[in-house]
Amino acid sequence: MVFLVALGLAIFVLPSPWSWIGLGLGAAIELGEASFWWWLSHRRKPAVGVETLVGASATTLSSCQPYGQVRVRGESWRARCDAGVDAGVVVEVVAVEELTLVVVGR
Repeated sequence: MVFLVALGLAIFVLPSPWSWIGLGLGAAIELGEASFWWWLSHRRKPAVGVETLVGASATTLSSCQPYGQVRVRGESWRARCDAGVDAGVVVEVVAVEELTLVVVGR
């Protein structure tokens, strides 16, 4: 918004050398504001989505040899465990591949 005001002032109000200074100042303020809001919105880890499951504990509902089912935070998920685990074992989610959780035994 500041850049649009500076552009309007540069075109209709300010004389030649000051119009360029006004445009530069307006652009600098816009870039500073955009970088501030980007920083503010990216300073935390995601709070929702499947990415939040990485590092969580899960309980296997069926044996994962290598694919099976696990329960994480009250939800059932398809899981892959390359080492293989039996049903009822507590595992840890280490990655997410599409909608399949990659888990390892503890």
